[in-house]
Amino acid sequence: MKSLRQRFGRPLRLGVMGGGPESWIGRMHRGAAEMDGWWHVSAGVFSSDPTRSREAGVALGLDPQRSYGDFQEMLAKEKSRPDAIDGVAVMTPNDTHYPMSAAALDAGLDVVCDKPVTDDFAQACDLLERTRRNGRLFAIAHAYSAYPMTRYARTLVREGALGNLRLVQVEYIQSGLATRIEEGPRNNRLRWILDPRRSGLALVMSAIGCHAQHLACFASGLAIARVAADMRALLPGRDVIDYASALIEFEGGARGTFTATQAAAGGENDIRLRIYGDRGMLDWSHRDAGYLRLALQGEPVRKFGRGDAFLPPDIIAAGRTPRGHPEGLREAFANIYADVAQERMARELGEPVPALPYPRIEEGAHTMAFIEACVASQADGGWKDVAKNPRETTQ
Repeated sequence: MKSLRQRFGRPLRLGVMGGGPESWIGRMHRGAAEMDGWWHVSAGVFSSDPTRSREAGVALGLDPQRSYGDFQEMLAKEKSRPDAIDGVAVMTPNDTHYPMSAAALDAGLDVVCDKPVTDDFAQACDLLERTRRNGRLFAIAHAYSAYPMTRYARTLVREGALGNLRLVQVEYIQSGLATRIEEGPRNNRLRWILDPRRSGLALVMSAIGCHAQHLACFASGLAIARVAADMRALLPGRDVIDYASALIEFEGGARGTFTATQAAAGGENDIRLRIYGDRGMLDWSHRDAGYLRLALQGEPVRKFGRGDAFLPPDIIAAGRTPRGHPEGLREAFANIYADVAQERMARELGEPVPALPYPRIEEGAHTMAFIEACVASQADGGWKDVAKNPRETTQ
């Protein structure tokens, strides 16, 4: 039997918004999208300056006619092409994610958006409604939840390996803001990141805290009900928030702790997740991303490795090389693009839609509700409820 890609007949065509030739996140998205042949980067907008945008597209090897000056031009002109794009990848400054994603959804395109999806919860709910109304797919680039071993952690929790969950601990530590970069030369990226009006409700949450929160909810299968947060700048005189810590109550009563900072000197993109149930615990660290530790009460500790033959087929499929050969962030990004493509192709072919675990707009809205609750907790003190997503209406 022919594969899904063979039955569909071609790779999906992707339009890129942001991420020019010198952008590491641009290289990450483009390389991940094309890694497994599910997508082909066919068009793009790469700068807020129209001339630079068109030049960047040509430099990346795109057809000059599909290297556009702005995203409105791309959406308008692609719509009339017989080989029009099927979806867009949004990796622009934070304050542009919402308008670009909304316009793409209304143009009938699927969206893969970098985090955070929006400025606030209300905008995220609007994107959720647009996604449903237009019958589109909306994925968020929370790649840490797309590693084989974090997906296996989710599987083990769902299968009841830990029993009833009691505690979830997640932390994400970096050092990129451990010095006063505000006083040094500012490139284009630093100018918008250090502007609280553009970087989001709280810089550390928009940059890395949202990843930590999403990973905790994804692997545990739990939504957050209440938070009590401490959010501030660790460096005196800084205008943006570079540190956040919170006590968490999950729906169902499990407790949690959350810490994220970009101002920890010596920290090096250190993400760690621990989930405890009444039978034992799971432990995953980004420093050893190919492995997952399971420690059940009264039993020997087990360490699972990406590529182990006994793993479920969907977990094995999320990796590409044998155990012991390093894989990393680009492959995790590629898993998100592959998931979206498989769902899109199956839907268009009228085939059963596979249940795929990529981060969706519903999860992005929950993240924005969590961030707003943390900000409110810092402002007023004490616990704050996390707003719930709007329910899907039936037609």
